[in-house]
Amino acid sequence: MDSSGVGLVVPSDYTFAGDTDELLLLESGRRFGPITVRYETYGTLNRDRSNAILLLHAFSGDAHAAGYLARDDRRPGWWDTMVGPGRAFDTDRYYVICSNVLGGCRGTTGPGSADPTTGRPYGLSFPVVTLEDMVNVQYRLIRHLGIERLLAVAGGSMGGMQALQWAVSYPDAVAGTIVLASTARLSAQGIAFNAVGRNAITSDVRWCNGDYYGKEPPARGLAIARMVGHITYLSDASMHEKFGRRLQERDQFGFDFSDQFEVESYLEHKGGTFVDRFDANTYLYLSKAIDYFDLGGKYGSLERAFERVTSKFLVVSFSSDWLYPSYQSKEIVVALMRNRKDVSYTELDCPYGHDSFLLETERQRPLLSSFLDTVYRNG
Repeated sequence: MDSSGVGLVVPSDYTFAGDTDELLLLESGRRFGPITVRYETYGTLNRDRSNAILLLHAFSGDAHAAGYLARDDRRPGWWDTMVGPGRAFDTDRYYVICSNVLGGCRGTTGPGSADPTTGRPYGLSFPVVTLEDMVNVQYRLIRHLGIERLLAVAGGSMGGMQALQWAVSYPDAVAGTIVLASTARLSAQGIAFNAVGRNAITSDVRWCNGDYYGKEPPARGLAIARMVGHITYLSDASMHEKFGRRLQERDQFGFDFSDQFEVESYLEHKGGTFVDRFDANTYLYLSKAIDYFDLGGKYGSLERAFERVTSKFLVVSFSSDWLYPSYQSKEIVVALMRNRKDVSYTELDCPYGHDSFLLETERQRPLLSSFLDTVYRNG
């Protein structure tokens, strides 16, 4: 366990919308509750509650952004290298919060949670949710913590989409917005990859129309969905460097259909480990929420979407990211500039593809640290 980070952390839960008159109004028009939110915090909230930063996780992430849940944990939270004393999200200075999204499977209410009216998991009776719904739930959590204005919201990929939605939905509640490897709307290519993943799950005979809880889960379908998704997180250069055309534990082709290349075994491993920690129905719900996300379409144009935002922005893209290419980040920057908003943009040249926002932490640290320092000093 790394003693230089935040150390051991204890997750917390917040439940709301338990009464009929407090149900959360979803973007679909349905009212829903109760909702339990799993979250973690790192650092100390200052006296005037002005140093809070909300981290927003990507598709397969959760509330466990940093530290360890037990002393024998082998791996820390998903952004541990960025959160802690002296790190980009400096816990000696800032109060950092991360929560699992609505529809998730790591502590926050989702399709695998028990429906209080039946006592059984929701399955497909769980409502379809959007990224705006997730942000509205996060807003309820932040107000529960006594915070009226966040110093910053920050996230990569789906987390970056949530950060944009935060700035648009709650302009007076966000001082700074950090968007990494993200987009203001999913492209047709992105929707297509999500569709393949969902079809892999729903074609698994064990999916049982979403009613598989307490039975054998659709593990193979979920694993294939993850394999397809994981390819989009990498790049041609990174895959070539890591695997090339090397064979796995053999000197020549076997002339059969077993996994023979290292990259095949790698994807099988990634799919298998994903099944151990993720829910197939959550995959369906979150991928559909990403498909629906389109700030420009919702508000008439991206420029109109940003008319009322008041926060400062830092937008970072990565040269080898072909899932959310740099031109999509530049569209965000141009729309903000046309509204005369305070925005900084950097494209980092690196070979790791979409996952660069998780891997290139050393190069991102000074960018994020400087931005947060400016926002903290100037508001």
